[in-house]
Amino acid sequence: MNSSDISTIRLQNQQISATNFKTVKELVNWMGAMQAQDYNQAKWAIGVRLPHLTETQIELAFNQGKIFRTHLMRPTWHFVSADDIYWLLELTAKQIKSTTKSRHRDLGLTESDLKKSKDVLVKSLEGNRALTREELSDQLNRAGINTFEQRLPHILMEAEIDGIICSGGISGKNQTYALLAERVPVKKTLPKDEALALLAKKYFTSHGPATLPDFIWWSGLPVSDARKALEMNKAALISGTIGTDTYWFSDSVDRPSSLPDSVYLLPAFDEYLISYKNRSSAITLENHTKAISNNGIFRPVIVVNGQISGLWKRTVKKDTVLIELDHFRPHSKKEMQLIEKAARSFGNFSGKNVEVKFLESN
Repeated sequence: MNSSDISTIRLQNQQISATNFKTVKELVNWMGAMQAQDYNQAKWAIGVRLPHLTETQIELAFNQGKIFRTHLMRPTWHFVSADDIYWLLELTAKQIKSTTKSRHRDLGLTESDLKKSKDVLVKSLEGNRALTREELSDQLNRAGINTFEQRLPHILMEAEIDGIICSGGISGKNQTYALLAERVPVKKTLPKDEALALLAKKYFTSHGPATLPDFIWWSGLPVSDARKALEMNKAALISGTIGTDTYWFSDSVDRPSSLPDSVYLLPAFDEYLISYKNRSSAITLENHTKAISNNGIFRPVIVVNGQISGLWKRTVKKDTVLIELDHFRPHSKKEMQLIEKAARSFGNFSGKNVEVKFLESN
């Protein structure tokens, strides 16, 4: 196994080079969870893996509660399917809470404050209501709970982690919150060992080849739990080594001896890059800081034959989207044609005409 093998198999397992799924829920279920820090970028993360769907269709699945955007694992916002949300929250909540305690102390958020906040949230949302962040902030402040100085996001995240609130449908251009028990009335939970085994299975089959440190990073699990989760799956996985690193993955992928040239425009925080601790198979050390800032911002990237070779950004206008492409290296004429084709696929996704602008190579 070499770095090229890793990137090729990951493109396949992550459903980027070809997809085995038809629906948004099927894809997100396969991936286990997909980082959704930026909602609009995260919709494209699904769209690039389900090229037969439009942004409107993906948002409809979100509004219908097929998938949710909530805090879990590391923690940050993730898309997760309705089938997985309860057991994933239950599995990762304890670890998340251990990392937020000190911040709660800094903000003066007591257990009493958090309990009272959850009561207010339930009362405000019950009856299948969906309210925006600002509307919930008003409700909390009226109840005497101060939401200033970053207290609000921590209050809401605590309620998400406890499985009380979740994402509601989009209202205009605003995201909302709703009660999870009303959005997903059938609560699917698992014993801890079953949940550990299932999470590892999802990760190594959808994200592999990957190492144990990769899984620890992605899942946010304690090292002992992550190691146990991998051990429970080793019989169903195969492994390969590069240097001292052991990579685990499913052998269900049919890997052709040669692949046609491929280009993908992946969104910010895409799983192809963010879900691994070691990202050297997809990006060089020289380009790492161009694609990933020192404070952990993952930029939208151009992927040519599995390698990050540039950045792109979009500017959405009324009927048009401008896509600007900034290359890390010169590209061949064929690669340039494929890059432009990939840019235009975003237009099909968003339902807008595309204007493509190539910037000079660095």
